[in-house]
Formats: sequence, structure tokens, C-alpha cells
Amino acid sequence: MLQITDLIFSYQKTPVLNKLNFSINPGENAAIIGESGSGKSTLLKLLYGEYDLNSGHIFWKDTEILGPKHNLVIGHDFMKYVAQEFELMPFITVKENIGKHLSNFFPKEKKERITELIEVVELTEFANTKVKLLSGGQKQRVALARALAEEPEILLLDEPFSHIDNYKKQTLRRRVFNYLKEKNIACVVATHDKEDVLGFADQIFVLHNHTIAAQGSPQNLYKNPKNALVAAFFGEFNHIKDQFIYAHQLKVVEKSDRKVRVKKSYFKGSYFLIEAELNKSLILFEHAEELKENAMVCLEVSK
Repeated sequence: MLQITDLIFSYQKTPVLNKLNFSINPGENAAIIGESGSGKSTLLKLLYGEYDLNSGHIFWKDTEILGPKHNLVIGHDFMKYVAQEFELMPFITVKENIGKHLSNFFPKEKKERITELIEVVELTEFANTKVKLLSGGQKQRVALARALAEEPEILLLDEPFSHIDNYKKQTLRRRVFNYLKEKNIACVVATHDKEDVLGFADQIFVLHNHTIAAQGSPQNLYKNPKNALVAAFFGEFNHIKDQFIYAHQLKVVEKSDRKVRVKKSYFKGSYFLIEAELNKSLILFEHAEELKENAMVCLEVSK
């Protein structure tokens, strides 16, 4: 497994991560979430060995991951890292990029492997296109396929679908994460997008104030958010009487003690997000129809 023990890291005198402890099993999908600047990308780089720790240890099975002070070449064969900068070779084709580090001693197997991965990232029609001619989202998909080409035991992904349009993003997520499960490849995803997590992650680690502020399965964190950061990751929420209540949990009823004045309605497709005022405080709830400004409605928390 991936084992992180008492990890401490800072940039010169600026603390970034302090006393992190967690583990990830082979084949497990773990998500790292947190605000911008919380250290998500830095943590992935530490796991890959790009930086030296101030103290602590990182192990994958029996191998300790050490930084550049100990290794002339960063990285290990069993681990691949897809950064937000893709580092592809622009003047060769998609399939040549993916197969760059695959052995030429087995041409049939190499061709089959490249074809399989091109299908996983949905780039079959661009197989013979030079990378320099691709969009940012297409390049991101090539980088994913290239990382998978050598069948790593663990894959580190930094915002892996951020450049990909919504039309492709949904099916691509399912294809990639299902592929990782089928091949028993562990995965650590740093993301700000809940759709990268819900339905895919086995566990979530929430970074805040240099440490892990919360951790657990997506279901447990969603149902029992420990703080506003966790609740906000999953959607619009309200903080009422020391409870975090999602907007969809508040329903309009004929009579209740919670009477609010409507301020604005936002169309969200299958529902409207209603902004209202309760005792001079802002409250958000979902409703099937648009509500008129200044209308008075009663709310209750649905079970």
C-alpha cells in the first residue's frame, strides 16, 4: 500500500503540509480535496518524489519514495504522475506519444496496448494526429493514456479532467476510473470537482490549514460534513443552528416556523435555486418552479 507517515513539508519558511498520516491500498481510488493553495498539487509531487520532505516517510509497499537529494532521476517504474502541464511531445502523433516508452520487441502487443488506451480516452479518430494540433482537453487525454501505457501500480492525477469539455468529461471519467479498477491500479486524484469524486473515490482526504481536516468515504463526508469546506465541496448549503443543511434538503411547505422572504431565483435546469432571507440571514433552497421576489414561503428540512 501507499503509506504516508508524519509528513511535513514547507517551501523555505512557508509551511505547506504538517503531520500528514494516511494510507491507500492497491486498486483504491483516493481523492485529495481542499481550497486553492491548500497543498493538493504539492502533495502529489511529494508522493512522486519531486521534492524532499522536511520530515516523515512515504512508502509504496517496501519502497521508500525519496526526493531529488537521493535520486538523480525522479520517479519510479511502478508510479506515474499526470500533472497539469502535460509534457507531451508536440511533433509526433497521439499514438506515438502513448507508445513512446513501450518496448519495440513486441510490436503486436505494443500496437494492441496503444489501441486499447486510445479507446479508453476516446481519441480513436485522432490516433494519427500530431499532438501540437490538439486542443487542451485532447492533450490532457493523451497524457492520461501515456501514463497508463506502462501499467503502473499507482497513478497520481492532478485535476485530470479540468481541460475537458462537459460533453466528453462524463463518459471519460467512467471509462478511466473503471479501467483503473479493472487493472487494480491505485489512484490519487487532486481535484476541486465533486464529479471526479462522487461515484468513484473510495476515500477522500480534505486538506485545510496544512493538515487533513477530514477524511472518509464520499457517502460519509457528504452525509456528515464536519465543516463548511466539506459541505461547500458537495454543493450549496446553509449553516443553521450548528448544522450544515444542503439547499436540496429544504422544502417549501404550507406551514412551519421557518418563514422566509424570497430575494432571487436562479434557473439551474431541473430546478431553481432560491435565495431568500431568514432573520436577516441568507438562506438557499431548491424549488421546482421560479418564485417571485418578496414572496413569503415556509420551509422545513426534508428527511
